[in-house]
Amino acid sequence: MNYQETTEWMFARLPMYQQKGASAYSGKLAPVRALVVHLGHPEQRFKSIHVAGTNGKGSSSHMLSAVLQQAGLKVGLYTSPHLKDFRERIKINGALAPESFVVDFIAQHKEFIESHQLSFFELTVGMALDYFAQQQVDMAVIEVGLGGRLDATNIITPEVCLITNIGWDHMDLLGHTLPEIADEKAGIIKPGVPVVISQTQQEVQEVLVSRANHLRAPIIFADQQGYPEYACDLKGSYQKKNIQGVLGVFDQISQDWGITQEHIRLGLSQVQTLTGFQGRWQILSTHPTCIADTAHNVDGLTLTMQQLQSTPHRQLHLVLGFVKDKDLSAVLPLLPKTAHYYFCAPQMMRALPATSLQEIAGQYGLQGISYNSVNQAFEAAKAQAQPEDLIYIGGSTFVVAEVV
Repeated sequence: MNYQETTEWMFARLPMYQQKGASAYSGKLAPVRALVVHLGHPEQRFKSIHVAGTNGKGSSSHMLSAVLQQAGLKVGLYTSPHLKDFRERIKINGALAPESFVVDFIAQHKEFIESHQLSFFELTVGMALDYFAQQQVDMAVIEVGLGGRLDATNIITPEVCLITNIGWDHMDLLGHTLPEIADEKAGIIKPGVPVVISQTQQEVQEVLVSRANHLRAPIIFADQQGYPEYACDLKGSYQKKNIQGVLGVFDQISQDWGITQEHIRLGLSQVQTLTGFQGRWQILSTHPTCIADTAHNVDGLTLTMQQLQSTPHRQLHLVLGFVKDKDLSAVLPLLPKTAHYYFCAPQMMRALPATSLQEIAGQYGLQGISYNSVNQAFEAAKAQAQPEDLIYIGGSTFVVAEVV
């Protein structure tokens, strides 16, 4: 199989949370443990940092990678989901894994993958760990896909763990209270391994501290440490909280890895260049200003809408789409009623039809027209907007993926 055929096989043959929702979540680590045994334990052949959280874990992972790269290290970066190309999930120093590696990995291990009924996410984690081990990375930054305790990435023993924040997302899988969700995220904490918490949240602090103390893992609340401020090329005021957590991580490992304040300053100022990060407060064009952002849950959208309202503009235009299992009663009230809406659906099984979104949004005072595709909606917004207007594209990672 060539690269396209290989990725089509991966997407079509294997359950994928992003496409199918909760039915693709296995909730157990045995399959991925079997895979790493089969691969010769690649996860034991390099150092790592493990990153969990409801919001900010992708941004934080890319910041960590950028600083480590600036310090001269060979850095693996595993994140999810991807926007355009599957290989965005697996990078070394910002470069995508080669198509040939993906093809060869599947060809070599296809029989094992099928016989053990590995999920898309499980095989992808194994692929990333194998690639990082083969390429002899100095450090890999590994982002949790979903939750923590039962996430396929939770087979690593990192140098340090980072938990960015605890918010409302994937409640059908992780729990219906913030302490329950926090308990799942805290599942990445390992015996004796320091854990950094980006922001103190009183309602979940006891859960995190209790788990850390039980495992004798030092716990650091980064926002209580008084770190210096650094400029970052990832825009959005919410990134300040993520930067605190990143600084907390380097507070733990900088001495062992020779990371200086200058490495941190230069790395944070060039995250997009060094890592190829996309999709967070990404300015696509100006006059009118077009901004794409992948925020999709209550906490993420709350911060993003605050940022949007504080950005100078005459009229606001929102190109909006969601997946079917999104709790719209929680997110639609966060959106401005004075904006013009362009409802759409990304090209995927889980997409909420644009006409359904238009109807439900109308119940919350959000008025607009539905379109047959994301790009059609975006083009309509650009046609309507004046140069001093602001166009926002979001609601789902998959909506953003079709315009960036």
